[in-house]
Amino acid sequence: MLSSTLTKGVSRRLLANATRNKQHGRQLHQKIVRPALLSKPIAGQFIGRRNFSGARVHSSHSKPPVSDAVSFASELARTGAKLDVKKVLVVGSGGLSIGQAGEFDYSGSQAIKALKESNIETVLVNPNIATVQTSHELADHVYFSPVTPEYLAQVIERERPDGIMLAFGGQTALNCGVQLNKMGVLDKFNVRVLGTSVRTLELSEDRDLFASALKDIGIPVAHSVAVDTVEDALKAAEEIGYPVIVRSAYALGGLGSGFAGSAAELAALGSQSLALCPQILVEKSMRGWKEVEYEVVRDAQDNCVTVCNMENFDPLGVHTGDSIVVAPSQTLSDAEYHMLRTAAIKIVRHMGVVGECNVQYALNPHSMEYCVIEMNARLSRSSALASKATGYPLAFVAAKIGLGWTLPELQNSVTTTTTACFEPSLDYVVTKIPRWDLAKFNHVSRDIGSCMKSVGEVMAIGRTFEESLQKAIRSVDPSFAGFAPLPGLTPNDKELEEMLRSPTDRRLFYLAYAMIERGYSVDRLHEITAIDRWFLYKLENICEVHRALRDPHQTLQNLTRAQLETAKRTGFSDAQIARLTNATEDGVRAARAAFGLRPFVKRIDTLAGEFPAPTNYLYTTYNAATDDVSFGDRGTMVLGSGVYRIGSSVEFDWCGVSAIRALRQLGHKTIMVNYNPETVSTDFDECDRLYFDELSYERVRDIYELEQSSGVIVSVGGQLPQNIALRLHNNQVKVLGTSPEMIDAAEDRHRFSQILDRIGVDQPAWKELVSVEDAESFAESVGYPVLIRPSYVLSGAAMNVAYDHAMLREHLGLAAAVSPEHPVVVTKFIRGARELDIDAVAHNGELIVHAVSEHVEDAGVHSGDASLILPPANLSGEVMDRVREIGRKVAAAFEISGPFNMQIIMQTQGDEVLLKVIECNLRASRSFPFVSKVTDTNFVDAATRAIVGEGVPKPQNLMQGKWPFTAIKVPQFSWTRLAGADPFLGVEMSSTGEVACFGKTPEEAYLVSLLSTNGFRLPAPGKSIYVGVDDLTDPRIAQKVAAHFAQAGYPILTDCEATRSVIGEGSRVVKLDYTDRHALRDAVFANNIDFVVNLAKRRPEGKLDTNYCMRRMAVDFAIPLVNDQRCAEMLVDALDALPKGTSTAVYGSQPLNIETPVAVKTWREYLEMRNVD
Repeated sequence: MLSSTLTKGVSRRLLANATRNKQHGRQLHQKIVRPALLSKPIAGQFIGRRNFSGARVHSSHSKPPVSDAVSFASELARTGAKLDVKKVLVVGSGGLSIGQAGEFDYSGSQAIKALKESNIETVLVNPNIATVQTSHELADHVYFSPVTPEYLAQVIERERPDGIMLAFGGQTALNCGVQLNKMGVLDKFNVRVLGTSVRTLELSEDRDLFASALKDIGIPVAHSVAVDTVEDALKAAEEIGYPVIVRSAYALGGLGSGFAGSAAELAALGSQSLALCPQILVEKSMRGWKEVEYEVVRDAQDNCVTVCNMENFDPLGVHTGDSIVVAPSQTLSDAEYHMLRTAAIKIVRHMGVVGECNVQYALNPHSMEYCVIEMNARLSRSSALASKATGYPLAFVAAKIGLGWTLPELQNSVTTTTTACFEPSLDYVVTKIPRWDLAKFNHVSRDIGSCMKSVGEVMAIGRTFEESLQKAIRSVDPSFAGFAPLPGLTPNDKELEEMLRSPTDRRLFYLAYAMIERGYSVDRLHEITAIDRWFLYKLENICEVHRALRDPHQTLQNLTRAQLETAKRTGFSDAQIARLTNATEDGVRAARAAFGLRPFVKRIDTLAGEFPAPTNYLYTTYNAATDDVSFGDRGTMVLGSGVYRIGSSVEFDWCGVSAIRALRQLGHKTIMVNYNPETVSTDFDECDRLYFDELSYERVRDIYELEQSSGVIVSVGGQLPQNIALRLHNNQVKVLGTSPEMIDAAEDRHRFSQILDRIGVDQPAWKELVSVEDAESFAESVGYPVLIRPSYVLSGAAMNVAYDHAMLREHLGLAAAVSPEHPVVVTKFIRGARELDIDAVAHNGELIVHAVSEHVEDAGVHSGDASLILPPANLSGEVMDRVREIGRKVAAAFEISGPFNMQIIMQTQGDEVLLKVIECNLRASRSFPFVSKVTDTNFVDAATRAIVGEGVPKPQNLMQGKWPFTAIKVPQFSWTRLAGADPFLGVEMSSTGEVACFGKTPEEAYLVSLLSTNGFRLPAPGKSIYVGVDDLTDPRIAQKVAAHFAQAGYPILTDCEATRSVIGEGSRVVKLDYTDRHALRDAVFANNIDFVVNLAKRRPEGKLDTNYCMRRMAVDFAIPLVNDQRCAEMLVDALDALPKGTSTAVYGSQPLNIETPVAVKTWREYLEMRNVD
């Protein structure tokens, strides 16, 4: 049982942890001028608001005192710019990819809010249609165009902005800015770079120049050499000594970086890295040192503050994007902290940064020795984390500084009583943990290192590290209980040592296994992992409570109040406690209630409670005795999407923000619950109350009961809120909109099928089977191919298409044991069919609005990886009416009030068109932002009104009438980040983002959309096209694609005689040796391969498959890849359809501009084309 000694001991350590944080924050605060309390109140003082037009201003009832000086300065900053600029171009980051994700939607949105508040006309270029920043409420002019120097030059010539902001669109925007400067575009059109200068950006990005600049001011950098060839890299390594780390210039998220312990490893790594970027830095490895980061803000008057410092849980060797990060730092001494803080300010001043930047250090854990790793002279992923961790709006302040304002002139948005010239003090701990989806990919190593692989991140707030860490672990995935071994994790001694020594995406759980199940000591673990002992002792605190709770004599019934409180203060969830005491989660909740134990609500106030801060930015904790807020508003709760992952990303943040804005327009008080620091929905100026907390059943119910909420919206945050909807409903939580019982019916394959049969809606033949023999029998009865969908697989590569008996056996083997406990759903797979998406909104079962999108790819490609055409290019009016009728029937049958989405298979049999429903989700989908912006009708706004039953729009058919334009959404992949992953499109989603562009025709829209994706470009004149096929490839398409490129003057190369025989004469066979990376790179250059078209449709059996090797080669050497036959056909159709004319560059032998083949238009111009017609 939990002894009283243990209870007291753990509690004492927990409280000491919280005290340390607050004291550390107070030291920070005292290093600069303490903000004075201000004397004179102003009526209607804003709280946490920055006066942008996208949400209603809410005011304080307490009316904190404000001084005339701060009020006057803040008012000036709101009404204009010190610099003479009237119109500003903001450069976005494009499609979400690993290393450059939703954090740039947040920072870009902040920048536009700051510009609008200053009455400056804004122009935004960003093809990422799923973002909040590309909504009508923000920028005045939005271009869904490629973020390339050439397209930006067109926009600049057209719009004639006074200034350009490059710091809010990640590495993409920064690189474009540098190129625009080199091209002379900025000088030609008198465009001023606002904030940090291009020269400073170049200094910070060029590894050699940056190292030289730091040496000038006596700041230590690692021994390194900048090179641009493999040969020079090998010479540099000989001089420095192995092991070395390779870092890439002008790259994001450690792309192309890695460790090399020998010349052979360096040659292979260097070949790949130099294919991805022009310069690499060969640097002495400091693996095992601490990694620390400082976020710094500086204005043009040299006022400089360090807003947040963060520390990696993992020692150097793991990219900070893949590391657990803690703020504020916990293991630095006061001397170390101030040494690095002083160095950061010195660097930022010397480099001339104007705005925000971060400085990353390697710190020797055994001395005061340190080295600077890098500096990002722009907003970054960690800037969003630091903003949410401290409440200090870094992007907003950086934008204001870019307009010429200084830190003392800007208001602290959280306190509203102090200026922005302060350093936040924290009386809590923030923990960030990455989210990986590596299990979704074949042949991908789970090792993590210097090249970032994570697709998202969570942030948790607690009063102790233990509480914060456990909240963060659960937020990464609902299946994670907390800091505990994963079920079924039983490594032997050798495996355990290896998993601890070599970081993987599961190392935290191996640590838990070693400590809880194998009794590893802190010292032993420190010796193996080099993780700081302070962190390991905190983990041991959790393990003590874990072991005590699972004691055979410990039951829920004999758990005392003190023991239960200790567990909750250590971050244990009700479900975790229930599992360890053989109880139920509801039983633990009842025991808590009987003891009067509940979480307390605390504010993020940036000043550790030292000054009044009437903020709406909240979190819950058990390490407190009082609430910071009162309850009684009875606000409507909106559940956010949680962590970004493959399948759920920024599009659901747009949905959440849209729902909040709609509720506020209807006069509702709003409560947002989310824990993703990359999001706009977790910006505290979007809602009346923001709870930065878990989206679990336990926490949602806690907040619902504390706030006495009027209801919960679960249908705009993706699958995560949907998963707890029925349980909330069954426990007296008012779930608004479509009944959770109907949501459950749509999720249940049997009930869903029965309802479709009842209303006369067709579906493909399917059966749930419990043996391999039954699966084979069903496949023979319906005919191959069939789709295998194991019901117990949440993610991974087990869902596959089997084209014959052997493939069925193979894929069922991947799906593990098929049994009554683990049934498998086998569905008839319809070959050669097309897939349609219908996004819709209904109210009380009546269809209000809908949009129909057509996939470019054949059915069999996951809808999240498909290219969507809106309006459909190949559907008759009769088919469109039938699709609408299916939507109407489904809305009525499921009594839908709110959003829903369906996928429909369209199959042509002679003159007959068959429509079969394959999936239905009674929630907003990934494509809601796309269809909303193309139809100029906010589907989530309509859905929110339908959910609450207020201001419901009248039914209308948006698909009727003429469409003088087309929009196409295409996927953004991150194959370069995932070494070994097969760039193959199938039934498992693998894209990390999306972009969408408009055009007068489908071909025009498709070409511009492709050019908007990172890594795609048209082949350069005179280069070669490398083509691969298999036995499932349509020969007609292969021949058409090869013929187009051949006629355009490109040599056609094939991998074998069989491929050459398919595509016809005029091609040449070039066999490549994929086993020798160095020789492969030489062969690629020797044969001028500049574009790869691989149309194979059969999933390879292993890594020796030549089609897999061809696709992987393209990715590894940054060669554009087309890997779907329908996409390849549409690409050549688009190129054929373009008008010929003079240009600065030619495509093949034709005078077509390969950089900007389609002229730019704003989003509004396209929408007005339809209004005119």
